[in-house]
Amino acid sequence: MNITQKVNDAPLVYEVVSKARGVQLSDFDDGVDDLIDSEEVYELIRNINDPEHPLTLEQLHVTNREHIYVDDGSNHVLIEFTPTIPHCSMATLIGLCIRVRLLRSLPERFKVDIKIREGTHQSESQVNKQLNDKERVAAALENTYLLDVVNQCLATAV
Repeated sequence: MNITQKVNDAPLVYEVVSKARGVQLSDFDDGVDDLIDSEEVYELIRNINDPEHPLTLEQLHVTNREHIYVDDGSNHVLIEFTPTIPHCSMATLIGLCIRVRLLRSLPERFKVDIKIREGTHQSESQVNKQLNDKERVAAALENTYLLDVVNQCLATAV
């Protein structure tokens, strides 16, 4: 990823318990409303690579199913994630990767909020403000280096 100095040299790696979402015949029927739920959103973000390590956000427990809230009726998604350490300098980049993945994957009707879980980062309010400010996100994505890093992190997210 071109990140030379790691903030967390030895992160905890957790076993991934795969819970594959079953495919239904209705998934292929355009006449059936396909509701978005937290399981579907989790499947979209769990395989995003961490910017520092060749591990996924799921393997590092940065994301998990219990911290994804979807209200399909009101078109709202809330993702709460947990950085691996309280002073993680990659937290904003991780949140940006999650946001870009969802922007590229979910229908445009959804408003997506991304937040660091309360009490898990020393600068959570500042990071949360950056992640949910459209102008800051747009400016970050105009930076070709940052966009390259985001795309590398998303390369494994199928």
